[in-house]
Formats: sequence, structure tokens, C-alpha cells
Amino acid sequence: MNLSGLGIFHTIIGILAIAAAVTAFVKYGKINLAAGSGKVYFYATLVTSITALGISKHGGFNAGHVFSLFIIILIAIAYFLYSKRKESSKARYFENFLLSFSFFLSLVPTVNETFTRIPVGHPLAKNIKDPVIGQTLLFLFVFFIAGSVLQFIKQRKINSKSIFD
Repeated sequence: MNLSGLGIFHTIIGILAIAAAVTAFVKYGKINLAAGSGKVYFYATLVTSITALGISKHGGFNAGHVFSLFIIILIAIAYFLYSKRKESSKARYFENFLLSFSFFLSLVPTVNETFTRIPVGHPLAKNIKDPVIGQTLLFLFVFFIAGSVLQFIKQRKINSKSIFD
């Protein structure tokens, strides 16, 4: 697989971030920054995105680096909304969406790298243009859209309930 020390560290922390996000989605229906899984997701994603800036399979600044910087911006804005706009029920919609979108964007290079490396010796995909990668990313995008709609509906119920309490 030819991973550097930084690549191995990046991969381990990235797996931790994905596990935390999945745990949060199952438990709360969103990445909840008030919960342990949300905190782990935030910090592990931050570290994973920063370490990705030091990794380049093809040399130089590339699309993966752009994804990393964009993900850092998304989670930073979500954290700002969580910590500074606690009273704003509208901010929760944006916070939920930004964290979910950051997770979806994290999966794009994850799928590309995983499918072109695993199983070792006979990877699932020959390169990033392989149809299996495109189909998987399309499935994940549809799942992201459906999840975002469900989060919006759930948040609207939470917001309307808090108005009447």
C-alpha cells in the first residue's frame, strides 16, 4: 500500500472520525457537537484534514488538498454556530447541514483511496475514473441528500417544540 508514517496516522484518525460520525448519526440523527461522538468527529476530522495537506500521492497541491481546506472551513463554521449561536434555532439547520456535508466530502477521497488500494494486490477500482467509484459516490450523495432532508424535518420539530415550551 506504500503509506508513509503521516499517511498511516492520517488513515487511523480518519477512521476514528468516520466511526464517530456514524455513531452520532445512529444515536442522534446528526453529528451532535454537544455529545462525545460529535466532539471526536470534530477534532478527528480537523486533524485528518490538516494531515491530508501533507500527503500527496501525485505530488503538489491537488483536489484532495482543496477538499481538506473546504472541510476545515465547514467544520469551523459549524463549530462557531454551535458555540456562539446557541439560542438561534435557525443556526441549528446550518450547523447540521455543514457537519453532514463535511462528512460527505470526507467520504469522497476516502472512497477513492480505499477502492484503489483495497484489497491489496487486487483493488476494487483501477483508478478514480472506475465506475464502481462513481456509483458508490452517487449512492452516498443520494444518502446525504435524504439524510439532510430528514435532519431538516427533525430540526423543525425540535424548533417548533421549543417555541411552545
